[in-house]
Amino acid sequence: MEVDKVSDFNIRAEHLTKDYPGTRALDDISISFQSGKVNALVGKNGSGKSTLVKIFAGAISSSSGDIFLNEEKLTFNSTSEANAKGIVTVYQEMSLVPGLSVAENIFLGRLPKKNSIIDWKKAYKMAGDLLQKMKVDIDPHETVKRLSMWQMQVVEISKALSFNPKVIMLDEPTSALAQNEVQSLFDAVRALRDQGVVVIYVTHKLQELPQIADTVSVLRDGKLMGTVQMKEVEHKDIIDMMFGEVKVQSRPRDIEVKDEIIMEVNGLSREGWYQDVHFQLKRGEVLGIAGMLGSGRTELLRGIFGADPVDAGEIIVEGKTYKNAGLREMKKAGIGLTPENRKLEGLILIHSVLDNLCYASMNLTSHFLFEDKPMRKLFANKQVSELKIKIPGINVTAQSLSGGNQQKVVVGNWLNTSPKIMLYDEPTRGIDVNAKQELFAIMWAQARKGISTVFVSTELEELLEVCHRILIMRHGRIVEEVNPDQININELYEICMRGE
Repeated sequence: MEVDKVSDFNIRAEHLTKDYPGTRALDDISISFQSGKVNALVGKNGSGKSTLVKIFAGAISSSSGDIFLNEEKLTFNSTSEANAKGIVTVYQEMSLVPGLSVAENIFLGRLPKKNSIIDWKKAYKMAGDLLQKMKVDIDPHETVKRLSMWQMQVVEISKALSFNPKVIMLDEPTSALAQNEVQSLFDAVRALRDQGVVVIYVTHKLQELPQIADTVSVLRDGKLMGTVQMKEVEHKDIIDMMFGEVKVQSRPRDIEVKDEIIMEVNGLSREGWYQDVHFQLKRGEVLGIAGMLGSGRTELLRGIFGADPVDAGEIIVEGKTYKNAGLREMKKAGIGLTPENRKLEGLILIHSVLDNLCYASMNLTSHFLFEDKPMRKLFANKQVSELKIKIPGINVTAQSLSGGNQQKVVVGNWLNTSPKIMLYDEPTRGIDVNAKQELFAIMWAQARKGISTVFVSTELEELLEVCHRILIMRHGRIVEEVNPDQININELYEICMRGE
């Protein structure tokens, strides 16, 4: 992709304020993002990051204050007007149309035409060129619904790049990417930076900042806490700006892993995804599974849970053998799963927190076809209290909550079934540092009660922090086991990436 290089280019806000009923999302923000730099924007959930990005993107308007592109004052009534000015955004929540091809998604509404007829040959060529510059092997003819999550994210970014942007805002761009894919994305981001594009990089992954950010701007409770040069600060400095003092926990040593084997996975296989998987899980253990995206981690958890069929193998829970059992049978065996995509598979967003906390336990909170409303309220309030879910009331919708509180609702829904084993698939995706620590504390608290955990995370640092053991998965196979106390993060990444 060619971008005209612009020197000393910037987008900035002056005294920007955004009010919603009962809350001030942005409070007199004055901030500038420069060309020739990757400008990171960080802050905990509710800090105002998304609001600021949406104002720049033309998705919402401010209550007061102004935005400028260089010296030109901007007023947008839509995202298309912002796009026309060269300001494009890649949101964490994808906006692709699953039934259309990659090329159609990239150029949706802008497909090239020849004599008033869509020039498909040119469209696929243009899409292929963009994808090639992203250093990925994705067929522009492929239907998007057949892609993996990281491939969909690359298509989203390619769509943004097709606008030949002056400003590109990336909202959690690596949230679905494994480490090797992250590096390819970083290469593309640096290329944009070097060509004079203003890059605004929004992330919760603070460990990424030294690799990609030139400057870091921190928001807290709608206020700008400051902009710093990345090379002049440390990880702790940024956390202090975001939260004040935050205690980063390590795995408590008082969690007793019992010798009892609560679950065995023997020879579990699903063609094309994972082969001949064997492992044991002890009562009260937090077991991690590490691996690059595409290694089969998510598919393995879904196979254990009964969400997807398996071709061979068995699962033994407390001495009882299950072969290709379905969801109901595995739930009855005492297994719960928090899925990777909580908004699509873990929650019904337009339903209340109360409802979402009780779906998995409907057999306990209803009699035949009738709800036991007092019991449902009791179950819901129990999890709100124990998990410290921050809500104004249990009847608010799940979509109104922050990512961290949504994830707690997903967890609470399954804890209401009194599980023996919890499977967590990327539970910290898209939630802030503080919410992650709270989620880890929940895992440890359940471990003390004897509940066992299998924890999958792309953030390998989390596995070192949380788990008693870590299994390494590559190309659908468990290939190694490591002790978190005897390995560092660089070594763990190297093991996971061998042969990638």
